Amino acid sequence: MELEASLSWLALTLTPGIAARLSARLLREYGSPEGVFRAPLTGIEACNVPAPAAQAIFKKQLFWRAEKELDALRKVGGKLVNWKEPEYPQALLQIYDPPVMLYVQGDAQVLNSPSLSIVGTRRPTVYGSQMAERMGRELAARGLTIVSGLARGIDAIAHQGATAVGGRAIGVLGTGIDVCYPKENKKLYEKVLERGAIVSEFPTGSHPAPENFPVRNRIIAGIPLGVIIVEGKQYSGSLITARLAMEFGREVFGVPGNVTQEVSFAPNLLIKQGAKLVTNAEDVIEELPTPVRAALVKAEAVESEQRNLLVADGLSTVQRKIYELLSAEESRHIDDIVDTSGLNSSEVLATLFDLEMQGIVRQLPGKQFNKVLL
Repeated sequence: MELEASLSWLALTLTPGIAARLSARLLREYGSPEGVFRAPLTGIEACNVPAPAAQAIFKKQLFWRAEKELDALRKVGGKLVNWKEPEYPQALLQIYDPPVMLYVQGDAQVLNSPSLSIVGTRRPTVYGSQMAERMGRELAARGLTIVSGLARGIDAIAHQGATAVGGRAIGVLGTGIDVCYPKENKKLYEKVLERGAIVSEFPTGSHPAPENFPVRNRIIAGIPLGVIIVEGKQYSGSLITARLAMEFGREVFGVPGNVTQEVSFAPNLLIKQGAKLVTNAEDVIEELPTPVRAALVKAEAVESEQRNLLVADGLSTVQRKIYELLSAEESRHIDDIVDTSGLNSSEVLATLFDLEMQGIVRQLPGKQFNKVLL
């Protein structure tokens, strides 16, 4: 939709006290936002709209803010997609309280592609990191779009896996589409934009607030065919997302974890409750609808080790030396790499940074490094 045509949609959704559920009720009652703004005050209040919000709608008080928002959207190259447009993710219309409008940057067409969400803890173990990247990479390579929240940890790692193979991705933010949070994910944010879309329910400039993320999670659970939980503690957002997915009738998958680790609680509990235990992309794919499976790209015959050899062939002598010192299974401390390589610390750090930018090496907490599982 052209931005100017979205003015009344924006004015409605920007009205304080009007969340998705009330906006939807008004739109169903009056057919369009224009109809809502022409409605009598008594009619608006009859839809259980709080008095201050009803007055604001009746007096069209938020149109000035809507115009400012349109200007901000133009500056960041964003667009608005309302729930009556074909670009709106049709799967979201099946949930209890879909957002009536989404802010989108990037390719809005990707919002209706077959997708899977991968979510988990912000502080993953080495195993969790490897599994998230492997799932993101393998599923994206088969043609599935990877959805996540672009948060630290599992979310970001899954997207790194997807973008490393040129796969499609959707980042669902708890901020405005122009606010990258956390800031260290800026390069990943840009990669997702290149290969997919950034989506938010919040106006431009919205900064992260704790109450935004549960709202965001229902979109992560509502857009895809299913949700994969890699790691998460007992009271984690990933567990909430999985339960929302169950409510929405989506498939829920759990990557089993070490029972002695706190972060294994969420996936292991979900598996006990009936989520499918998965250890690779094929475990997930076999649960998808037949038409989706039929449309997927065939799995590559080249095994991980062969792919790693191909990667090494394209590296400089110093890069290959460092790369071959690393393993996908175990991390290695920077001091150990310096001692073993015979290079000075500056050379090692610069080379590791280059390899990390290529998406084939990952830095873990405590200056530990390992190969990315290809």
